[in-house]
Amino acid sequence: MGDRFINLCNAVDHIEQQLGLIIKVAPVYEVPAAGFIGNDFLNSCILVHSTKTPQESLTILQSIEKQMGRVPKNGKGYENRVIDLDILLFDDLIIAEDELRIPHPHLHQRDFVLKPLQAIAGDIQHPLLGKSIEKLAFENELNQVVEQNELSLSSELSFTSHSGSKFPIDQINFIAIEGNIGSGKTSLAHKISEDFKGRCVLERFADNPFLPLFYKDQERYSFPLEMSFLADRYQQLSDDVAQHDLFSNFTVADYYVIKSLIFSKITLQEEEYALYKRLFNMMYKELVKPDLYVYLYQTEERLLENIKMRGRDYEQNIEASYLAKIQQGYTEFIKSQKDLKVKVIDVTHLDFVNNQEDYLEVLRQISEAIVGG
Repeated sequence: MGDRFINLCNAVDHIEQQLGLIIKVAPVYEVPAAGFIGNDFLNSCILVHSTKTPQESLTILQSIEKQMGRVPKNGKGYENRVIDLDILLFDDLIIAEDELRIPHPHLHQRDFVLKPLQAIAGDIQHPLLGKSIEKLAFENELNQVVEQNELSLSSELSFTSHSGSKFPIDQINFIAIEGNIGSGKTSLAHKISEDFKGRCVLERFADNPFLPLFYKDQERYSFPLEMSFLADRYQQLSDDVAQHDLFSNFTVADYYVIKSLIFSKITLQEEEYALYKRLFNMMYKELVKPDLYVYLYQTEERLLENIKMRGRDYEQNIEASYLAKIQQGYTEFIKSQKDLKVKVIDVTHLDFVNNQEDYLEVLRQISEAIVGG
């Protein structure tokens, strides 16, 4: 009902704002109404990455339908509607509930569903039938008349990246995400790598035997801690970032080696730091530089809340003054930086892990930095 294509575009926008990042979009297909006498339908399929459960996803989709003006049916049969949003597949889950059935029970019988779904997930296996979507589409292609429309959701949404997303994250080779302790850099690196099929390089701090000892006796264990971190970061960045991966478009890391210099300046004595800096400078020349260096800023108060929430025992005694020193170290580095492209994002009031709109805002700022050159 109404402007069918605009309705599709609006629905896609609502889904990305409320449910998850849209990864792929199928062509738009036009088909006569099935099961009743009504207007021709426009149909498409999208692939969405979401942290929501299937039940939560259904609730969000039903809410979007209501927001767009869909009203309850007058009778039991099919009828014209403003928008109709269905979950066809959810990973390889099989769900049989009164309000939710996955895979969609009529998926394999409807060519107007299989055609667009084949365009974005042709090799995916139907978890109940054990057949690929491509094979199911071939078996059903003579059942109904389905025509691809000239309209394109992809062009309407200005999708520009290799993966099909409108965020050009994967158009550069290496993104380094840094921030203070508890800023969410690891969570963001995870989300970006999953959504854009990138290789995720995470700092192996949990394996460092000196870290718990350092928090108990900083004066004694500062130097061995910083040296072990430097060696490990150098090796990991050399091995994991410098080596090209044919199966990943880009690499995203939740740290960069420069943090070694920032933390060591705070924790080491003057003589120790002088020696440490000499070693650092020799190693730094050999490392690949990120195409974009992202710094996530949060206030010390918010950082302490995050640290408490994630519950690592050895972090619970961290004080705001220590976090402030780290923050100052990063600030000085960023202000003096001439070799790296740096983007500072204030995430103090953003929950990009649990709030989809906040995550999109972070992606938007990163994308602006990439396109801005």
